[in-house]
Amino acid sequence: MSAPRLRATPLPGIGVQYDLVTREHRHLSVVAHRDGARTVNVYRSDDPDSCAHSLRMTGPEAGALIDALKPSHHSASLLYTTDLGLVAERIEVSATSRWNGRLLGDTRMRTDTGASIVAVLRRAEAIPSPAPDFRLVGGDTLIVIGTREGVDAAAAILGQE
Repeated sequence: MSAPRLRATPLPGIGVQYDLVTREHRHLSVVAHRDGARTVNVYRSDDPDSCAHSLRMTGPEAGALIDALKPSHHSASLLYTTDLGLVAERIEVSATSRWNGRLLGDTRMRTDTGASIVAVLRRAEAIPSPAPDFRLVGGDTLIVIGTREGVDAAAAILGQE
């Protein structure tokens, strides 16, 4: 079976439209808007030129969909994977996180997940190897390394409100 062909059409002032016809002869398109948003269109099977459904997504929503469709895709938060089964990922501490203003060691992240925080990005500053007494702040981006399961568990801990 040949690889599906993706046709790109520039849309001046809007972005680019990508069209795909599936093996089952279904027409799909994605409009990549200049502002980072995406519109996914599914066309009618009885009339491939008539749109049956249109879904507008933000850039982060589109990124999450890409990750769901193809987990090995390089997402904005996934930094690196290796044959050893380790991943490095960016995880943001939200302003509403229960860890905002608390010590890194209080999260028990390494003990409970096996994942390690190797750096914290705060504004324009990178803080390598933060110690357990490092105080987290909403908006911090943590660089976390571990197994996929460990990094997912670390993200769940950091997402607690």
